[in-house]
Amino acid sequence: MDRLFTPDPDDGSPATPDAPRADAPLAARMRPRTVDDVVGQDELLAPGRPLRAAIDAEVPHAMLLTGPPGSGKTTLSRIIAAAAGAAVEALQAVDAGKPEVRAALQRARERREASDTPTVLFIDEIHRFNRTQQDALLPAVEEGLVILIAATTEPAWAAVSPALRSRLRVYRLRALEEEDVLVLLRRTIERQALGAEVTADDDALELLATRSAGDARTALGALEAATALARTGLATVTGDDDAGATAHPIRITVHQAGAALDRAVVTAGPDQPHDLLSAYIKSIRGSDPDAAVYYLAGMLAAGEDPRTVARRLVVSASEDIGLADPQALPLAIAAAEVVDRVGMPECRIALSHATIRLALAGKSSTAYRAIDDALAQIEQRGAATPPPYLRGKISEGADPGAYDYPHTNPGGVSDQELMPSGLESTRFVKPAPHESALQGRLDEMRRARGRKD
Repeated sequence: MDRLFTPDPDDGSPATPDAPRADAPLAARMRPRTVDDVVGQDELLAPGRPLRAAIDAEVPHAMLLTGPPGSGKTTLSRIIAAAAGAAVEALQAVDAGKPEVRAALQRARERREASDTPTVLFIDEIHRFNRTQQDALLPAVEEGLVILIAATTEPAWAAVSPALRSRLRVYRLRALEEEDVLVLLRRTIERQALGAEVTADDDALELLATRSAGDARTALGALEAATALARTGLATVTGDDDAGATAHPIRITVHQAGAALDRAVVTAGPDQPHDLLSAYIKSIRGSDPDAAVYYLAGMLAAGEDPRTVARRLVVSASEDIGLADPQALPLAIAAAEVVDRVGMPECRIALSHATIRLALAGKSSTAYRAIDDALAQIEQRGAATPPPYLRGKISEGADPGAYDYPHTNPGGVSDQELMPSGLESTRFVKPAPHESALQGRLDEMRRARGRKD
């Protein structure tokens, strides 16, 4: 089990943040220790706002912090726990299971009985817990054994089960603005976190802030990488094995910042990954191949699993193109197969191929609306029994001999009623006004079967 703080779990003493090691990543060393040091998130942390009030009153409550990477979720959890003088149990959902959770809850119970010290249970990436694991936390949260602070990059409705979510206050953190990231970068230089000899050009810091897409961790990581590049360059020029030890001035330029960004993991957009996927699908639906390819590139650059993109393409082929171009679905399935067989980086071409083709295809939501309308009908009234001549041979009341086999009729058409009793005039397939060809084919077939509409 990873721990954010290091109190003795048996002594019941409140947790206090550890001072980061000198060789810790820059983002860890520059992590704000008080709420006043936090930049951005004014909607949550401005004076008088509910979360700020809870921190100031030193009365934490169960909550879910949701937001993109580098927006400050872990930082806030540390600050909240420290302000309350609570002990902290911290779990990473990616590698914790029921034994770790049970052990943390047992320590919380022993701590409460021994000294009445509250315990904050911080669970990062809680969306990686399945519903059973999440619901196992309910009794401890309900009785107040622990104050649960959970964090996730996923939307609240997707990350947490309804039962657990109903017991949490949900706070959404937003990606930092460029100005906020710039404050953090300048603070790092001013506080000499990289060494007293390190300075940076304004345009270098501005480039890092712009390209970090609101992720403080990315920006600070790139600044640290740029400093390492500058030290390496200085050592090459001076012949020193360790340029930092000679205390030569080190200036970070825009060139070094750009080179560091090439080595850094830079997210592709200012909001959560699902927003890029949403924009991608809506661009295909809106018949804009340029926008669709742009959002595709953004997702791939951010490290999105190409299988996720391929699955959405297959859905879009039926949901948005559907009957307007029946070849769209086989094309999307073929692209998904390329993703599985070939993988990145080559599969990006197949995804681009399918994306552009689907964006340029005609659009029809008739199939999508038809199945949803039919499901709504069944949800409201239940599934009606088919006519006797359509039932299986072994079913009660079946009369398969009365079935009119269409292929024995002229034109291969039968006028026999196929809808259940009471639904004869119900229509689920309703083409949009622009789908004249589909409407014509539908009218033709209905007339052939003796139907007026």
